[in-house]
Amino acid sequence: MADTLFYACKYTPVELFCGFGTACQLAEADVSDFRAADQLAHPNLCGYGKGLLERLLQPDVHEVVLVTCCDVVKRIYDVLDAQRDRYGFLYLLDLPHRRTPAEVKLFRSRLKDLALKYAAYSGKSFEIGRALAQMESSALPSFDHVTLMGAHATKPLLDAVEEGLALPVRNATCTSRHISSPVPLDLARAERTSSCQVCLDPAEDDPFERFLDWYAEALLNQMPCMRMEDVGEREEAFHEEGERGIVYHTMKFCDYYGFEYAEALKMSEVPLVKIETDGSSQSAGQLRTRLEAFSETLGAKKMKEPSPSSSHKMRYVLGIDSGSTSTDAVLMDANHNIVATAILATGAKASAAAKAAETEVLEKAGLAPEDITLRVATGYGRSGIQGMDQTITEITCHARGAHFLMPEVRSVIDIGGQDSKAIHLSPEGEVLNFVMNDKCAAGTGRFLEMMARTLELPLEDFCRAGLKWKHEVRISSVCTVFAESEVVSLVAQDTPVPDIIHGLDESVAAKTLTLAKRVHAEPPYLMTGGVAQNQGVVEALSKALGAPVATHPDSQLCGAIGAALLGMEAN
Repeated sequence: MADTLFYACKYTPVELFCGFGTACQLAEADVSDFRAADQLAHPNLCGYGKGLLERLLQPDVHEVVLVTCCDVVKRIYDVLDAQRDRYGFLYLLDLPHRRTPAEVKLFRSRLKDLALKYAAYSGKSFEIGRALAQMESSALPSFDHVTLMGAHATKPLLDAVEEGLALPVRNATCTSRHISSPVPLDLARAERTSSCQVCLDPAEDDPFERFLDWYAEALLNQMPCMRMEDVGEREEAFHEEGERGIVYHTMKFCDYYGFEYAEALKMSEVPLVKIETDGSSQSAGQLRTRLEAFSETLGAKKMKEPSPSSSHKMRYVLGIDSGSTSTDAVLMDANHNIVATAILATGAKASAAAKAAETEVLEKAGLAPEDITLRVATGYGRSGIQGMDQTITEITCHARGAHFLMPEVRSVIDIGGQDSKAIHLSPEGEVLNFVMNDKCAAGTGRFLEMMARTLELPLEDFCRAGLKWKHEVRISSVCTVFAESEVVSLVAQDTPVPDIIHGLDESVAAKTLTLAKRVHAEPPYLMTGGVAQNQGVVEALSKALGAPVATHPDSQLCGAIGAALLGMEAN
């Protein structure tokens, strides 16, 4: 018989099972793929549900208690129940929606039923001292920390956030157990070795019954999850001593926590960033840029000119923006003058493209490699470039570069080769909030390149042709592949090519508008990235945002400019 019981929700009565001498383990829904889940459950199951199902189907799992914290858990239980023979103990605990005395009484009866069934299954007796020994401390960190809120957090996710932000992380997600109700004295004084037989008809003043009287209310009165109707009490998590920032975690294909995130943006008095994972270890790479950019935001200082003492040490600073499509380089002197620039295709190797870009700007400026005091890299390929003195995320660099090119800018719309970003800035140019679309090519430069190939047009001709449209054409698909099919169908219907391209431009603008709304973007707007050269997209975006979207001759160099400036200001 297995000695470990697996669970997934903070309302699981872990202490109850520890009283039976059973170890409890949080089912870490952090797997490499969803092969079994996709075969046994609906494909639209959320990422957490798929990951949890994969974990609970592993051969080391024999005892499982699930809690009806959301509909997906009920579906997982149905799948497991259909394979009940592989489990020694499988139970679904129904959780009330409220925490009134009536609901506490109901919950107590359900805990009693669970205890009776587990006692009958295991043949074990219950010890109060053993249960209370598992109670977690109610102390909250008062020192500098970051709070992780929202949906289920696995240890790998907690570790990734802590590593990315270089600050301790307080887990306030729905898997974080935090029982703060004090233990009654008569229970606290219970002998650790005293055993209780869990039975249907207990004797008067039975110790186990008194334990349940207290425990049902204590367990239910944790900081409420989003399931509870009195979820408003979660507001306390947005105002903690020592809190430097909040990372809000949501799950792919789950909108449940999106409502709280929208409120969190209004209530939080500290910087906040939203991250999304799919319940698998594949999400780790997608988190890196978001967490590093948020870390830079937490440590950001007011933008300032370099002091004379630092300026005279700087001769020339090289900023490299290594993107998926192009590698952009800017050589800047200590007085913030751009001396030379280069824009090259990235190709297969980011490091080789960066070296070629450095060579080109040096030749244009008539300088030697030793004249460069500092080399700073940004962009997705920044970590793979050899010889860099510093790396900074593209979020921070685009914000700084945009503020340099257009000091009055409040919102940056960056559309590059493989992702899109919306960045909301303070009047001083600091990052207030940002979002990224880096999981789908739709709405990016790559999307437009694919559509140009489909229409058999060079990219420059594609951009110009879109300005000659006469009739509205709607591209409804949100997927690049399906949008390409739509374009092929429109061509077959003899739809004028300029009208098709205008429809594609408006499709990009619509997707970008969604990002802008999420960060509460406001004018003045500046568009950066290579797509800023596409006037059709710029006009469509201005229409969608309801305000002019400015561009700059150096819009594509914005990230490299920011890298050079930030490197200069940090040294």
